[in-house]
Amino acid sequence: MKPPVGPEEARMPTSDIHAFASSCTMHGLGHVFSLGAPPARRGLWAAAVLLALATFLYQVAGRVRYYGEFHHETALEEHESRQLTFPAVTLCNVNPLRRSRLTPNDLHWAGPALLGLEPAEHAAYLRALGQPPAPPGFMPSPTFDVAQLYARAGHALKDMMLDCHYRGWPCGPENFTTIFTRMGQCYTFNSGADGAELLSTPKGGMGNGLEVMLDVQQDEYLPVWRDTEETPFEVGVRVQIHTQEEPPLIDQLGFGAAPGYQTFVSCQKQQLSFLPPPWGDCSSVSLDPDFEPEAPGPLGTPGPGLSTPYSLMGCRLACQSRFVARKCGCRMIHMPGSAPVCSPQQYKDCAHPALDALLRKDACRCPNPCASTRYAKELSMVRMPSRAAARYLARKHNRSEAYIAENVLVLDIFFEALNYETVEQKKAYEMSELLGDIGGQMGLFIGASLLTILEILDYLCEVLWDRVLGRRFWSRSHPQRPSSANLLQEGPGSHRTQVPHLSPGPRPPTPCSAVAKTLSASHRTCYLVTRL
Repeated sequence: MKPPVGPEEARMPTSDIHAFASSCTMHGLGHVFSLGAPPARRGLWAAAVLLALATFLYQVAGRVRYYGEFHHETALEEHESRQLTFPAVTLCNVNPLRRSRLTPNDLHWAGPALLGLEPAEHAAYLRALGQPPAPPGFMPSPTFDVAQLYARAGHALKDMMLDCHYRGWPCGPENFTTIFTRMGQCYTFNSGADGAELLSTPKGGMGNGLEVMLDVQQDEYLPVWRDTEETPFEVGVRVQIHTQEEPPLIDQLGFGAAPGYQTFVSCQKQQLSFLPPPWGDCSSVSLDPDFEPEAPGPLGTPGPGLSTPYSLMGCRLACQSRFVARKCGCRMIHMPGSAPVCSPQQYKDCAHPALDALLRKDACRCPNPCASTRYAKELSMVRMPSRAAARYLARKHNRSEAYIAENVLVLDIFFEALNYETVEQKKAYEMSELLGDIGGQMGLFIGASLLTILEILDYLCEVLWDRVLGRRFWSRSHPQRPSSANLLQEGPGSHRTQVPHLSPGPRPPTPCSAVAKTLSASHRTCYLVTRL
């Protein structure tokens, strides 16, 4: 006989959908599963809830799709600074070799590759240089070093520099670092090499930067024998302003300063910041010029991590060095790496053609660095020297006035002001914005929140426990007991119903085959027979 239902048993279980809908914080759900509402009203509420849910899911899908496209935006800001680090300044004479330093041995080895000379033209070229022809029985050296040729025959800074000042303080060749580029031997001011302290300036404007007076030594220029790609027709110096971490690529990015003029270069610092994939395509992994991947791949494939910071120019030079070393087994003098420097014959037969082919194909895939600094420049020039100053300069440097006008230039590099620009790529749509949009759409269309999702998950767990796991757990933990441990309920027709024992504690001693008479809830008489 089923016992009467008490107040606690009258409550609906937590897994009941009507109980969950009446207490859920999601708007409209209680009206859909209301027990006493008419079916038409419940149907209209169900349609409204489904329409709102579909609109919410459509809006969320659009926001997620927009986030997956990884858009970015660019922000330009201007900042003030008390002082700025002065950039590195690289200078190269457009003439790579001095005519007075060339020897017959140099022409024998480097004439065909660097000057485009045939062996039969060496004697005529020496006469054009103002030097005697090779003596009878001349024997060239067994080996030849291109780096030593440029170091010996290139323009020496101590001979070119007439005057130098930084922020009014005197400077000299000792403040410059020798570096080899494709234009030959060049010199870099404020390079920071060998741990040298970088110079800075607390003021902007003229007189607060580098001012240098140079003699281009036009009388040392090589005669133009024939028109080649490496033949310079101009006179002056090539200048590049760059950061200390970035190697100069002066043959492509340098600007010219001509003799007979004072060139003013006003700089403004710009800090660039790009995003890595998938929002952008920047990289911060340096390219090792000596690293060769096992499988053929793009030339811009990053190698093992290097101590030098990644830069666009450094990546290009490393890519070129890797390509030339792979094709020719050597590197050009201006390229990084540990491969041996190419001989003049290798320059002519392999290195120059390979490098030109690489530049034409643009095969180096070098992404922008994630963080870099560049310097915007404004150039202006005035003629120099004036008639009043020509005589003084000629007397000071023991040169003629015509020589001063044709060979001397002044280069003045300074910051326009102590402010700098930052150009930064930013994510156009952050994860926090995506979550905020989803939360706003959820509250607008279905009146739900993150806790509502937890309520739904909690309800699903209750359903799973009550209807699936609960039955299995109950059947395993409460198996059927033998008849000796149960109560036998007998009716007038000897009908027997097995009822579990209701007293969990110890029973009092009962005599064997004791008969107890009780009155059931339905006022029927039955006998409880208990066996010990």
